[in-house]
Amino acid sequence: MGQTIIGLNNAIAVKRWSATLFSDMAKESYWGSRFMSKAQDAPTPIQVLTQLENDAGDTIDYDLFVQLKQKPVYGDDVLRGKEEALKNFSDKVSIDQVRCGVNAGGRMSRKRTLHDLRSIARQKMAEWWARWMDEVTFIYGSGARGINEDYIEDIDYTGFAGNALAAPDSDHVLFGGDATSYATISNDDQMSLKLIDRAVTKAQTMGGGTDGKIKVRPIRINGENRYVLVMHTFQEHDLRVASTGMTWADIQKAAAAAQGQGNPLFTGAMGMYRGVVLHSHQSAIRFGNAGSDSLQPAARALFLGAQSLVMAFGSPGSGLRYDWNEETEDRGNQVVISSSTILGLKKTSYNAKQFSSLALDTYAKDPNA
Repeated sequence: MGQTIIGLNNAIAVKRWSATLFSDMAKESYWGSRFMSKAQDAPTPIQVLTQLENDAGDTIDYDLFVQLKQKPVYGDDVLRGKEEALKNFSDKVSIDQVRCGVNAGGRMSRKRTLHDLRSIARQKMAEWWARWMDEVTFIYGSGARGINEDYIEDIDYTGFAGNALAAPDSDHVLFGGDATSYATISNDDQMSLKLIDRAVTKAQTMGGGTDGKIKVRPIRINGENRYVLVMHTFQEHDLRVASTGMTWADIQKAAAAAQGQGNPLFTGAMGMYRGVVLHSHQSAIRFGNAGSDSLQPAARALFLGAQSLVMAFGSPGSGLRYDWNEETEDRGNQVVISSSTILGLKKTSYNAKQFSSLALDTYAKDPNA
């Protein structure tokens, strides 16, 4: 019996392959499979904003309401006139269309059925979307493009959709070893448990009171406060080498025994230390201009609480986050399949200060170089 092949750009095909593309991309994406949630009070480092999926517009405004700091009123003293106005800081994220596509070639070089071409296109575009999404998430989370050689975006990339990259402000960056600035990083200022200790202490004690500073909001998992640290592979190497065998074994055991260990945040984790779920990825941002001579290799690890970044989607018209398009060129000889999405991404920031994250900058050299 012959196989039924749905023709080019048939509405059924578009709907089906649009949906499966997003599903495959989400599974492939490092950030998408672990750290994203569209919950109103997202218990993940990335909050997905969905207001524009069904509404017109290209920008979402969102607010952070700060803690009250009024003095209490005791006994029968009059409260009227002493009420405190709600104070909020606002931020916004804009969205734009992003596309990619494949050309399956002409009839003579394309000896496959349309169904096979769709499967191959979906696989390769899902891989591309996952890679691009992960890379721009590292870029926006770090506030810099860095020098990573294998990135899709060029070295002079400055963002998209009008969402500017924001370098960490002075209150939200720590340095390895005894370095006190990016310019003082040297070869003994590597990733260490001591630096993670400092980050935890800072996250737990900064802000949240009447000083107007904003606290790094922990991620709540089964009633426990957690943070996530995503470091570069070179930083992971330095951390492992600096830790004794028993210490590293304890770090791994802590993750395995943690409450909520089945949470996606633990997927692929190296371990856990002081409530910080430790991750490593080769696409974390690297630099080559640290130190007093501006020649030292460095990397930026991301210490993340809840809602450290926001991602907004707009529907491309199909009712799904990704769209699928098929057409022919060269008078019907070539089959071209493309996919697209409408989205925006940025690090959350209020009152010119980044929210719920810290940057950990350390010396980070390829151990095999």
